[in-house]
Amino acid sequence: MSTKSQFGSKIGLIAATVGSAIGLGNVWRFPAETQANGGAAFLLLYIACVFILGVPVMLAEFSLGRGGRSDAVGVFQKLSPGKAWWIIGAVAILASYLILCYYMVVAGWTAEYLWQSITGNLYETGTSLEQSGDIGAADAAFAARMNNYICSDVSPLIFTYAVIAVNIIVLLGGVQKGIERLSNIMMPLLFVLLLALCCVTLSLPGAGAGLKFFLSPDFSKINAGTVINALGQTFFSLSLGMGILITYASYYPADTRLTRTSVIVSLMSLLVAVMMGCIIFPAVTTFGLDRHPLEGATLVFVTLPEVFAQLPATQLWSIVFFLLLFVAALTSTVSIAEVSIAFMQDRFKMSRVKSCMIVMLPLFVLSSLCSLSFGSLSGVKIFDMSIFDSLDAFTTNVLLPMVSMGVCVYVGWFAPKSLLKSQITNDGTIKSRITSIVLVIIRYLAPVLIAAIMISKFV
Repeated sequence: MSTKSQFGSKIGLIAATVGSAIGLGNVWRFPAETQANGGAAFLLLYIACVFILGVPVMLAEFSLGRGGRSDAVGVFQKLSPGKAWWIIGAVAILASYLILCYYMVVAGWTAEYLWQSITGNLYETGTSLEQSGDIGAADAAFAARMNNYICSDVSPLIFTYAVIAVNIIVLLGGVQKGIERLSNIMMPLLFVLLLALCCVTLSLPGAGAGLKFFLSPDFSKINAGTVINALGQTFFSLSLGMGILITYASYYPADTRLTRTSVIVSLMSLLVAVMMGCIIFPAVTTFGLDRHPLEGATLVFVTLPEVFAQLPATQLWSIVFFLLLFVAALTSTVSIAEVSIAFMQDRFKMSRVKSCMIVMLPLFVLSSLCSLSFGSLSGVKIFDMSIFDSLDAFTTNVLLPMVSMGVCVYVGWFAPKSLLKSQITNDGTIKSRITSIVLVIIRYLAPVLIAAIMISKFV
């Protein structure tokens, strides 16, 4: 791969990789999983899973990407020519593209709520109901607003198309002028917004009770299901199995320290998750909104707008939060799309512009189907699920674990023997004591745990 397809700085490299890992999994999936699995006990398990399993699997993907210097398919063809291992990369590309189809819709929802927060329309009825003390009516008002919006046809499509257009503009800029430049702006902004929201919610009168639930572990809550959920959250929040880390690592300069990079990315992802916990649990406890389970879309589009409606400067904090959410969604969609674009460039020797258009333009149709599956296409079912939900279930429960399993088996047993060690030590120029540990984990422990995740989804 030519030098023009490398990240231009270490800060940009870290920002882009962190941006690819941090997404809605950290923002709405983590708080919901934490509440459902015993609070701090789940948090500690999750932290352990990130470093015991997440970092080694991430290192395996990084080693493949930089060692093969190609797309998710090309790395296997270069490292093991004539073998069928490239199928792992092909499944990763398929998974990432299917995820992109419905992720654009969710990103469109965040853009719509950001716009509604800016105009003030989001709180036309909810604020007055909250201020009157009728929490139940406000809850119903915000839930109805979310349902009416998601189940409509026109408005979600407009914002989905807008998000796709923004992605195209960024991706046409290439690795340095597009992805890296976006990440250098968006990642610091994301952390500033998170810090601002933390300061607000931690100053609320009920913050102590929320933090106690979040940070005081109850180990009696830990069972096999809790462990499986922590493992699943690890893979989801670090973007493992999507081909993103393989693709981005192919843009890493030769002197990049992969172990340090994997630890920094994991710590940043954990930091975002913990900060979201510090935002959400004090807020929902203070205003009595912990009476319902915290669930993905409901948490973001119903529960948190209720919280903002009870705060001074409601509109300001709503804008800050949905801007934060949009930043997380945008950096994720860009990184997911890059997997397929890199494949088109490397496999078919296409220009950047042509590759972008071939990958992105079909999304105007495919993402429309996902969006309309809540509206006029709601009657179309795949295994009794909507188009949107079926894609989500298939990719999350089947394809991503398959790819992660394949990467571990390949790197652990069948890749060139020198691959992992040479990549972790930068061809012997730096010392590393963890190579043998990482190898044991990806050979034995990781495949067993990934298999447990897959089996748990179907039992």
